[in-house]
Amino acid sequence: MNTDTVTLDDIDRGLVHALQIDGRAPLRTLGEALGVSENTVARRYRRLRSAGVLRVVGALNGGRLGYNAWTIRLRCTPDAAGAIARALAARPDTSYVHLLSGGTEISCSAQTRSSDESDALLLHRLPRTGRITAISAHLLLGHSALPDSWAGPARLTPEQTALLSPRPVDNAAADADGEVTLDDGDQPLFDVLSRDGRASYAELASATGWSDSTVRRRLTALRRAGVLAFLVDIPPAALGFRAEARLWMSVRPSRLAEVASALAEHPEVSLVAMTTGPTNLLGAVNCRDAQHLARYLTERIASLDAIRSLETAPVIRTVKRAGALLPI
Repeated sequence: MNTDTVTLDDIDRGLVHALQIDGRAPLRTLGEALGVSENTVARRYRRLRSAGVLRVVGALNGGRLGYNAWTIRLRCTPDAAGAIARALAARPDTSYVHLLSGGTEISCSAQTRSSDESDALLLHRLPRTGRITAISAHLLLGHSALPDSWAGPARLTPEQTALLSPRPVDNAAADADGEVTLDDGDQPLFDVLSRDGRASYAELASATGWSDSTVRRRLTALRRAGVLAFLVDIPPAALGFRAEARLWMSVRPSRLAEVASALAEHPEVSLVAMTTGPTNLLGAVNCRDAQHLARYLTERIASLDAIRSLETAPVIRTVKRAGALLPI
């Protein structure tokens, strides 16, 4: 998909922001917030989705179930990087698969349900070939910013935002409601939502074998518990952010939480996470161009004096973002 072939106007950009607030908001609600008809909203979303620019995906938040989240880095020879990245992207437990640093490095995210599953992924399931020169895996210890709260899509006024459904996740309420567990019956639900988070209740009922009312109740329960999140899946370049980078930082431990919180306030930042490993803080940034990235590194990042070292890797190509990998 070439983002240069699709131009987003004010309505399109408002739609992206509205879907970031509530990915399953009804068309009528979206239209009311944007000041257009629901037919216009439906037509705009279909156009952008067909062009491969925008979709909503349902994503499993394994953290609410005690899963482990990992960021994985693989260094490989340039001739093998594309094939290895595609193999990783085809896995259901990976997301945000990127080619970095001139095409010799791959980064991706993964979730595992147990220590046994972590061992299986890290020791046996990752691609094994002589063309991979190094593999490192870093356990994520906590997030200060996540892609669903990135400020890049923000367009709507507070009045427009108020018309949309609030985010359904209330961690305190979810904890009070008790533990939510998944079983084999939930897998078809997540499979469909990972491809299309706005799939109809009839489609979800057909995939699961449940009634429409059962699907509605299950979605509500999973969202309320924070186990299911609906994310806007859009290339930052479509919004004018053409310089993406991953940052690995070594921060003075006594100020790690402070630096993470400060980074989370930066509008360029779409991810901040504490990690294990030789560095202890991971960041993902989206800038307008290389000059913007340079200013961000030399001004915003440089002002945080608790950062002792910084490694920057530009994103050369994204093979997979949130949700299931779609055919190219």
